[in-house]
Amino acid sequence: QVQLVESGGGLVQAGGSQGLSCVASGQTIRTYVMSWFRRGPGEEREFVAGISWSGATTRYADSVKGRFTIARDNNKNTVFLQMNNLKPEDTAVYSCAASTSIVIRTTDSEYEYWGQGTQVTGSS
Repeated sequence: QVQLVESGGGLVQAGGSQGLSCVASGQTIRTYVMSWFRRGPGEEREFVAGISWSGATTRYADSVKGRFTIARDNNKNTVFLQMNNLKPEDTAVYSCAASTSIVIRTTDSEYEYWGQGTQVTGSS
């Protein structure tokens, strides 16, 4: 079992930056693909960014490409999401997730473990 706890959410002005962290416990995430998903008000959960177990490969949703950066530190069992140039439409609950898939999947059903999420609100 892997437990995931996100932190770093808050209220950010449009154009601002915010960093999220996801700390894992229970077992190492070294062999897991890790991703961030988000669910906006009244919306379906959507893929934001993912990173391979080694960190060598990343994948981003078109809506965040060039603004968000995902990273991981396997020694600290932690995954990060740096969000720059935030927009009001980035407002959502952001959750990290772990998958045993070999490749970075964008479908939430491919992920076995989930955190509770952290709220990010972009104000205009």
